[in-house]
Amino acid sequence: MPATFVVVPLWQGSVSSRAMSLADGAAAILGDLPAAATVSIDVPIEAGESLGTGIRRYSAVRRTRERTEEALAAVTGTAITIGGDCGAALPGVAHAARSSDGGLAVLWLDAHPDLNTPDSSPSGGFGGMTLRHIAGDGADGLALEGESRVDPQRIVLGGIRAIDAEEHRFIDEHGIDVLTVEDLSDPSIVIASLEATGASHVFVHVDLDVLDPSALAGLSYPMPFGVDASTLVALVKAVVARFPLAGAAITGFAPNSPGAADDDLPTILRLVGALASGATADPAASATPAR
Repeated sequence: MPATFVVVPLWQGSVSSRAMSLADGAAAILGDLPAAATVSIDVPIEAGESLGTGIRRYSAVRRTRERTEEALAAVTGTAITIGGDCGAALPGVAHAARSSDGGLAVLWLDAHPDLNTPDSSPSGGFGGMTLRHIAGDGADGLALEGESRVDPQRIVLGGIRAIDAEEHRFIDEHGIDVLTVEDLSDPSIVIASLEATGASHVFVHVDLDVLDPSALAGLSYPMPFGVDASTLVALVKAVVARFPLAGAAITGFAPNSPGAADDDLPTILRLVGALASGATADPAASATPAR
């Protein structure tokens, strides 16, 4: 069974001046996805309120999570989320974790670790807190709990180039592997790190700012010295060949214009294809125990 694509044009988790372009990016990718295998989530029109949580636009982010989880409840195979900002990935990880019998690892490919809390975040943007909430630490209604939560020791970070103080502390406390851009050029290093978690399945998150800005123009947070597109595609293919793919997300596409989106789409669609090559009808099937 091919992957189901869940398009979540969430922009409210970003505080970039180009935040609303993230919805345009999701729409651009949607146009090239198979209609019969694609579900689009209706993101609230309003910006939303923080409601005392320390998360800007919390109400819209939470409502989007609820709507996405409703859609994912009908998905029996691998779901690939198309954002939107990084917050769009959270319900997909929860869905994958519940389908993986406690054996899920998360490979977070991003220029940022997204491990801030509402108290430590310098911006209040949920995108920069998403992975911390996946690990179960954060605001009510967003922090994952129970079988949906991913243990921090089953998180592998790749391509990170900007880390805040609280994120450093959390990484050190839990012994989370942080792989450099250079490490990503050798899939065996990444696979070994995932195997060391003891995981049987993987969720692959790709924030497109893990790429070097020379590889993709439509980035809301461009950061130099990232990975090149061919290397990233090869890495994703190697990872999903080794581990059953329980879910995935591509986020962070913020084109300046429809023409600029067209220029970037071939690169993004190569990543979509690489992820979809690992899709299974049953994420709990075909598990290969980590060595």
